[in-house]
Amino acid sequence: MTPVNPIRPGSPVTTLMVALLSACLAFQLNASMLSPALVSIQRQLNVSAGAVANTQTAFFTAAAVFSLFLPRLADIAGRRRVLCGALLMMAAGCVVAALAPNIELLFAGRIIQGASGPVIPIALVMLRAEVREPKKYGTLMGVVTAVNGGIAGFDALLGGYLVTDHGFQSVFWTMGAVAVAAAVLVRLMTRESFAEDRRRLDVGGTVLLVIAVGAALLAVNETGKLGEANRGIAIGSAALAAAAFAVFWFVESRVSAPLVPTTQLRERSTWALVSTTALTLGGVFAMMNGLLPALAQDGALGYRLGAEAVSALILTPYAVAGLLVGPLAGRLAAGLGYKSMLRLGIAGTIVGMLALTFGVRGTSPVFLFVIAVWVGVTYAGMANIMLNGLGVVLSPAARPGSLPGLNTGAFNIGAGLSFLVIYAIQAAATPSPAAPAAGYVAAAIGSAVLLAAGLAVSFAIPRPVSAEAADPLIGRVH
Repeated sequence: MTPVNPIRPGSPVTTLMVALLSACLAFQLNASMLSPALVSIQRQLNVSAGAVANTQTAFFTAAAVFSLFLPRLADIAGRRRVLCGALLMMAAGCVVAALAPNIELLFAGRIIQGASGPVIPIALVMLRAEVREPKKYGTLMGVVTAVNGGIAGFDALLGGYLVTDHGFQSVFWTMGAVAVAAAVLVRLMTRESFAEDRRRLDVGGTVLLVIAVGAALLAVNETGKLGEANRGIAIGSAALAAAAFAVFWFVESRVSAPLVPTTQLRERSTWALVSTTALTLGGVFAMMNGLLPALAQDGALGYRLGAEAVSALILTPYAVAGLLVGPLAGRLAAGLGYKSMLRLGIAGTIVGMLALTFGVRGTSPVFLFVIAVWVGVTYAGMANIMLNGLGVVLSPAARPGSLPGLNTGAFNIGAGLSFLVIYAIQAAATPSPAAPAAGYVAAAIGSAVLLAAGLAVSFAIPRPVSAEAADPLIGRVH
């Protein structure tokens, strides 16, 4: 039985959105504002670029691991309480990182910050608990998720200003202050909510799933180093992931209150969505966050753009397009269908990747701008919004935090898989550093193939009928 809410009986939607968006802003700053500071950290702490990159990997890996169980814990202990706790943990990690005299303590701080990993899923579940009308929820879900896709480049610009004028520590102090402010707003401006199923968290299943996913991410990250990879670590991690998941499946089928029932894992709403998410991220993430910016700066192909120009012509337009289109896509999903919008977004992204193969030889920077905007609309503004939204609206009503946690893990695995597969394709197809065009073309085709696989699997995802508006004339959902 759900306890009576101890605070006011209702929270206006505007007030709720202010609190949830502040939490999403705090997470997004942790994920992206540090990028301009990486070189400064390398210099000030006198470490290699690889060591600094490992701190970023640590953050995203920790975010994936915390996302596996915190949404379900929020169902049990209270979503507001767990969201506030995650934000305060984020702030604590920022303090540790800001005071870090060496890379080891900075690494630890980034792991602590990873507790903020499930901020977006928990925020979407809280929103769903308050807003039941499909079109309104779809619109607001689009706003929340679009912020997660980037803050129109403002985060990177602010990070660049802070590190230039005040050192990399100021970036962490700023992120920590925003996290504390967000925790206060969530505590004061939202009301507590719980799931129907509030049985004790399955600690054994949680530990096994964390080991399985953590080992899988380690295997992907290590393999992604290609020639520099430690094969023993990669193979051992993959074997550990498989063994831990096998034991997890055995245990979950026998406990009375599993973290994720095996019956749920067998349902199309789980395996099809999680697979679609991983394949879609695998196809697009490395292209937009790695190879497209690299292509824009590749002098051998005639572009020769600087880092600031890449941000202005590619990264910022991509983020702005997603931010503007996301709320509209969410609203349309309630009428046209989440699955239809997802397929349209993935298909559009495939078109963008195939179009990229015709312009890798430096035809015009405007071409790259068009590609960035197009993929910003189709992936960041449509497919990404639908993947996040489906994780909430397809989750079991009695335990709505279970599927968003698994889906968030799929996002992180897909992102790691993307850098592994796409960069391997590029390296294999590049005959020499002086002739890189074939590598970019092959990578774009490989991206399109992964996206096509995601599109194919998406047809197995069931329709979230309760989240789609009924047609008043014919009495059915679209």
